Amino acid sequence: MATTVTLTGTGVPYPDAARAGAGTLVRYGDTVLQFDAGRATAMRLAAADVVPAALSAVFVTHVHSDHVAGLADLALTRWVQQGLFPSGPLPVVCPQGDAEGFVAEMLRPYAADIAVRREHAGHGGDPRVDVAAFAPGGRPAEVWRSADGEVAVEAVAVHHEPVKDAVAYRVRTPDATVVVSGDTRVCAEVEELSRGADLLVHEACRATALGPAVAGTFLETIFAYHADTVALGAMAERAGVPHLALTHLIPAPADEAQEREFADDVRSGGYTGTISVGRDLMSFTLPAA
Repeated sequence: MATTVTLTGTGVPYPDAARAGAGTLVRYGDTVLQFDAGRATAMRLAAADVVPAALSAVFVTHVHSDHVAGLADLALTRWVQQGLFPSGPLPVVCPQGDAEGFVAEMLRPYAADIAVRREHAGHGGDPRVDVAAFAPGGRPAEVWRSADGEVAVEAVAVHHEPVKDAVAYRVRTPDATVVVSGDTRVCAEVEELSRGADLLVHEACRATALGPAVAGTFLETIFAYHADTVALGAMAERAGVPHLALTHLIPAPADEAQEREFADDVRSGGYTGTISVGRDLMSFTLPAA
C-alpha cells in the first residue's frame, strides 16, 4: 500500500471558488485521516471519492473559522448518510481548550434540524462526535493510533499567538512520514517535527516580499502570525525535507506566475528540494517513485 496526501483546501478566510478552506487528507489503506475542515471540505472530499463515513478521524489544528467551518458539516453528513454508509460517531482529535469546547458545542445550533430528520426519516439517534482532546506540548507526543497499530499521529504545540493551543501534526505510516503544519510562524517545533519526513505540508505567506506594501495596515498584523515563505525555505532546508507542499496561500495566487513567486521566495531562503505550490485536490503518493 502507498500513502497518499491530498490537499482538500488551500484557501484562506476570503472566499475563493477555486480554493476551499484549510484541509489535508492522508490515506493509507483503510485509514483515512482529515486534518482541519474548512469551508467546503465535504465537497472536496466528495471530489476525492471519500464519503464522511470513511473517515477514521478528523484532526483539528486550532480554532479559526477557516479551519473548522466545515467540521459540523462532516458530522451531520456522516449521520444523514448512515442509511447508505453505516458508521459510528465521528472521531475528532483536537487540543484541549478552545478547540475541545468548539467541537463539543458545534452541533447545538442544529438541534431543531436534527430532531426533524430523526423523527421524519428515522435516523437512529443523534449525530455524535467522539472527542479525544490532548494537552499540547513543546515536544511531539502521540495523540492517535489506528486500530491495527500501523498508522500513528503525533502533535506538537506551534506558534500562532495570540491563538491558543495551535498544533502541528506528524503522520507515520509503514512507508512514509507526513507533517501538516496548521497555522504557525516558522518555528523550531515544526522544524524538529519535520526531520525525516517525506513531505511537509506547510502554510505559506509572502510576508518578506509584500512587507513594504502592507506596512501599517491590518494585513501587517495578519502576516505576523503566519509562515514567511523565505524563512520557510530556510527551515525546510535545515530539516532536510525532500518535498515541501505550500498551502493556506497568503495571498492566494491568481495564476501560474503568482504561484512561481511563492516558489521563488522559498528558493531564496535556500531550499533545494521539491516545491509544490498547492492547488485544491493536488495529490501526492509516497514514497515517491
